[in-house]
This record gives sequence, C-alpha cells and structure tokens, in this order.
Amino acid sequence: MDLGAAAPLALLLLACLACLALYLNGKQGGRGGKGRLPPGPTPLPLLGNLLQLDPNEMHRSLEKVRRFGPVYTVHLGSLPCVVLCGYQAVREALVEQADDFSGRGDFPVFHRFTRGNGIAFSNGEKWKTLRRFALHALKNFGMGRRSIEVRIQEEAQCLVQEFRKTGGAPFNPLDLVCRAVSNVICAVVFGRRFDYEDAAFLVLLNHLNDNFRIMSSAWGELYNIFPRLMDFLPGPHHQIFRNFEKLRQFIAERIRQHQRDLNPREPQDFIDCFLVRMEQEKQDPLSHFHMETLVMTTHNLFFGGTETTSTTLRYSFLILMKHPEVAARVHEEIDRVIGPERTPCLADRKHMPYTDAVLYEVQRFISILPMGLPRAVTRDTPFRGYLLPKSLLAAAHSGGGRGGQELNDSGKRADERLREPHGEGKRGGARHVQGADFFRGGPCAWKPKVSWRPQKAASDIP
Repeated sequence: MDLGAAAPLALLLLACLACLALYLNGKQGGRGGKGRLPPGPTPLPLLGNLLQLDPNEMHRSLEKVRRFGPVYTVHLGSLPCVVLCGYQAVREALVEQADDFSGRGDFPVFHRFTRGNGIAFSNGEKWKTLRRFALHALKNFGMGRRSIEVRIQEEAQCLVQEFRKTGGAPFNPLDLVCRAVSNVICAVVFGRRFDYEDAAFLVLLNHLNDNFRIMSSAWGELYNIFPRLMDFLPGPHHQIFRNFEKLRQFIAERIRQHQRDLNPREPQDFIDCFLVRMEQEKQDPLSHFHMETLVMTTHNLFFGGTETTSTTLRYSFLILMKHPEVAARVHEEIDRVIGPERTPCLADRKHMPYTDAVLYEVQRFISILPMGLPRAVTRDTPFRGYLLPKSLLAAAHSGGGRGGQELNDSGKRADERLREPHGEGKRGGARHVQGADFFRGGPCAWKPKVSWRPQKAASDIP
C-alpha cells in the first residue's frame, strides 16, 4: 500500500478510536457516584492527568502536585483517584478507617486474568474468607515459624554456592537472586524447590519477569486506563495475557499432581491445605474454595512474593556498593553478631538493629510500588472534610508515608538517611498484604548470608 495514502487512513482510525474511548471511559467515569473530592491538578478530557504522571518517575510526578496538600485527586483517564501522601494521612485512612478503604480497586490487566478470583484481587466476603484461610495455611507452612527460616537458610546456602562459582569475577546477580527467592515460595506453595537450571522453573520466572516489564511500561499503563480500547489495538500488552495463560497451565499441572498424591490427614503445603478445604465444601454452591480460586491465589503468592523480595535484595547490593561506609558498618555488625562461619537466623535480627534499619531504608528508598495496588472506598466515606463516594479509587503514596514524617521532611538527602536509617513501625490495616509477615523476615535472613563474603570484593567491581 502507498504510504502517502495510508497516513490519512491511520489518522482517521485513530480519531475514531479516540471517540470510542471517550464514550466507553465516560461511562466508566460515572461509577464513583456523588461526593466532594479533594482538590487536584486540572484533568484533560479523556487523558485526565496521565501526561503529568511519569510511571518511571512517579515520586517526582506526585511531589509536583503535593501543593494541593496531603490528600488530593488525580484522574487516571476519566477515573478519579484520591492519593494519600504523608504518614498521618495514610495512617488515618488505612489504619484508623481501615474498613472504609479495604476494597480492591479496579486493575483491568489483572481482572481480565483473575475475574475477581484469588486473594489479591477479590473483594467483600470472598476476600475475607480467603484471607483468613491464607493466614492460617501460611502460618502452618512457614509464616512466623522455624520451618520458613530453615528453608531460607538452605536456599541461601545454594545461592552463595552459585555466587562462588563466578570465581570472584563481576556478574549480574539478578537471575540467581530471583531463582532463590522463588524457590522459597515454591517450598511453601508446592512443597518442593527447583534446581536453578530446571527448564520449567526458568520458563515460569521468565513469564513473571516479562509481565512485570510490560505492565510497568506505557503499554501496561494504557491498558489499565483504556482496557476496552486496548483490547482491540495491537501491541506488546497482549503478551501479558499469553504469559498469564502459561502460568495458569504451570500451576494447574502442579495442582493435578497434588490431587493424585493428596493425603487429607497430612497436608504437605499450601496447595494440599486448599484441596482439603475444597473437598470439605464441595457440596456448598456458595463456597469460595474451587479450582479457579486456588490457581489464582497460588499465582498471587508467586507474583507478589518473588518480585518484592528479590528486588529488595538486588537493590541492597547496589546501594551498599554505592555507600561503602554503610556496607562496612553492616559488615562489622554481621561479624560481631554472627561471625564468619555460623549460618544467620531470624533470632539474630533483634541483635542487628543497624542492618535491620538499613534494609528498611532500602525498601523505603526503592519503593517497588510507589502507589501500591489500587484500593477502593467500600462506602460513602467522610475523610478530612471531604466525602469520598463508594467505589472511588484510592492510592497511598508510599514515598510520603513510610516511617513517619521525620523520614521525609527532615531535609536529609537519601545518602544521609542511609547512614542514619530509621526503623519502621508495625504495619496494619485491613488490606495488610497476605504473606507480608511471611516475607517480612526474608531480606533480614537472606542479606547477612549473601553479603558476608561478596562484601570484600565490592570495591573491586569496575
């Protein structure tokens, strides 16, 4: 086709699609109901404030609109979203009014895959039931018990052995760290770990990483704002759902293996516990325990736990290399409390306040999800003089809410905060992440083991 003739056709098509998007998202935009929202930057038709929000520099983008105060409104396309920024605002909403902000906001890229199943993206009674079950099951198979500590210790040994195979040469630890963290989750969910070169395991991790990459790109952002439109447009965002389907098949196959080998009297892992509960409630037509929920809940645990813990570890390596004086102090504390031979354990944590605080500061610094997963207001809610309507999206800006006001308004640069880090208080709230306690001690248990020897070579890396 002649390119000169194709250009007008392309423009006409884009114009038609824009009009369609305006209509479809205009219908979506009315779902928030009546209310009095906090002030915020003026939105553009159709786009809202998207041009003012850079997904790669979200902290800076949000700081520019903080002139409206600690609670303000931004528009994601035509959908209003209230942003909570600052420790007090976040605490008031997510702790003191936890039930009002306990809904899960619409996340189209996940909803198309989960259909509201699983623990991360369900709502109402289903979410409460799955939450109670997950807390109990994870407690039995690791959360807060010595068993998870042993699994982390064993996996850390495997990871250190892989590091030693490099012979001291510079290398990228990204893939190895991701495999190690995922293996701990595998041990709890599937009852086994995988060899680092296992083909099926590597394919699973590749799909997870690929989805994180695409969803963090402009394509993923656009899909969450204009899902109906993006379904009809070509682009890499369609790969997300192909990857999701492959992940579903991987998990479903492991579940079938568990069904063949299940001993209801002695469940060995999270999947076994779920299968036992499914059997107990199979006659209940309203039961939330069915195969699709099991697949999605397993996926949620994998998707959330792998990326958060592995990213924290990777960035801790990078940041400590950039700040050798901090690394030296961490190293001194590790030597003093653990020594060169003994395997670190979670009981060491209370004797290593500086290392623990540095890990918290790393998490504050990198802020893996600056606005977290979207929440939704569960009913018309008065908040700080405003009236937030039911189903309104709400997001907590983590950069403005972690650790208290002294962390963010003290005027200290990031490197100064790292040298004198602050710990963080106990987390709470109705949407407190399932598995957060399960993984909370993870970095603290991993880091001393994988830091002790590599620290000496950090200054030699070009």
